[in-house]
Amino acid sequence: MLILGFRNFIIHKRRILRIGGLVCGNTRLLSSSLKMNHHNNNNSSTTQPEESITKNRISKSANNNPDAFEKMTVQELRTKLRSIGGSTKGLKRDLISALKKFFDEEVDGSREMLEDGESHEKGSKRKTESLCIEQHTEVTTTVSVDKRIKKRAKQTTKDLNITLESSKNTENCQKNGISEHEAEPWTVLAHKKPQKEWVAYNPRTMRPPALNGDIKHVKIMSWNVNGLRALLKLESFSALELAQREDFDVLCLQETKLQEKDVEAIKQRLLEGYDNSFWTCSVSKLGYSGTTIISRIPPLSVKYGLGIPDHDSEGRLVTTEFDSFYLISGYVPNSGDGLKRLSYRIIEWDPSLSNYIKELEKSKPVILTGDLNCAHEEIDIYNPAGNKRSAGFTIEERRSFEENFLKKGFVDTFRKQHPNVVGYTYWGFRHGGRKTNKGWRLDYFLVSESIAENVHDSYILPDVAGSDHCPIGLVLKL
Repeated sequence: MLILGFRNFIIHKRRILRIGGLVCGNTRLLSSSLKMNHHNNNNSSTTQPEESITKNRISKSANNNPDAFEKMTVQELRTKLRSIGGSTKGLKRDLISALKKFFDEEVDGSREMLEDGESHEKGSKRKTESLCIEQHTEVTTTVSVDKRIKKRAKQTTKDLNITLESSKNTENCQKNGISEHEAEPWTVLAHKKPQKEWVAYNPRTMRPPALNGDIKHVKIMSWNVNGLRALLKLESFSALELAQREDFDVLCLQETKLQEKDVEAIKQRLLEGYDNSFWTCSVSKLGYSGTTIISRIPPLSVKYGLGIPDHDSEGRLVTTEFDSFYLISGYVPNSGDGLKRLSYRIIEWDPSLSNYIKELEKSKPVILTGDLNCAHEEIDIYNPAGNKRSAGFTIEERRSFEENFLKKGFVDTFRKQHPNVVGYTYWGFRHGGRKTNKGWRLDYFLVSESIAENVHDSYILPDVAGSDHCPIGLVLKL
């Protein structure tokens, strides 16, 4: 198990979840208690400070009547702007204008067109408020752990079942007047133009049974954490629970936003057994981008970047070589506000990455995972018509994704497994997109065609919060 000292996953649990292949071993939680204390966490989240209550009151009155802005004091206006992440600079008329502009926008699931290098600290307050909203119900969980031995030498896995008593969860939802769809919004088909055969992704019912322990396999998880240090500061996280539940062999992270000086301290917080970690950081713009691979399996070799100086200053790629495949954790450049980096992305970056992975593929299969910053098809985005010129869904980016990766023999594993399933991996904080499931699928596992049939499961974990993206996973038979 890997515990990064994180305390900031929020995991919504419903009904019965049986996960095989979990190992307790000699691991220990370095920055929080091993005891899972959901009840206390939820109690603390329900106690709002006075400032938060004031913000909610202001928000409610302002949303119902924009004219109320005129009657608000400058302090109230600035408090409201801070709560939505707006600028608090200017005179009263400037503050009123900014608020009116914000509330006049149509809430249609459009992606926030923020430059991907924006300071995470600026948005961390909004993130915390958004996460609190997601905790609709007090989750009382009885966990039954049946421990068995996992023989690492043979890389086989025995089952250890975690049984979540759903009756208590359902009871809590009923007490709070919360429907199942509200507790698990990703199970709602949210799309502006759905096709009749499309269905919403539900990991509880759409994931295959765990592989038998005798079948050799590897489990990889990938997550754009949108700032690792900010993630570590959140209190509502149980790394132990996620590690036990998913039991991944390798963890890939993107958008860590670390500087090189931060890496050593972070590495000291890794769990025993996950002794192999490889980090890239941006040197051209500090506290920006950044990718990581953390593994309990020692790699044969490691490479940082594409080997092209013009592309490697932002810390967007790290490659590890294992016995039977290469694994790449990648963070593809966002085309940005006004599509100012669109040309760089489709003319320079995408072809260079494509050539790089095709060269690797000459010796063994390749797995490319991470935030590829492209919703490939209309099924991959809530509002396709409204985002034709939004970064991540332009025709140029979608065509580049097709030409440089899919037509070069790489398989989108989630779409292959779920051809008609609407499943998102990104929701903006601004309009509470996760609560209404108005999102984008930007995170992928692309694999060489030669190993596509060995994919046992390609899945999304929409119940794990803490970032504007959620984790994705891959189980590959070896």
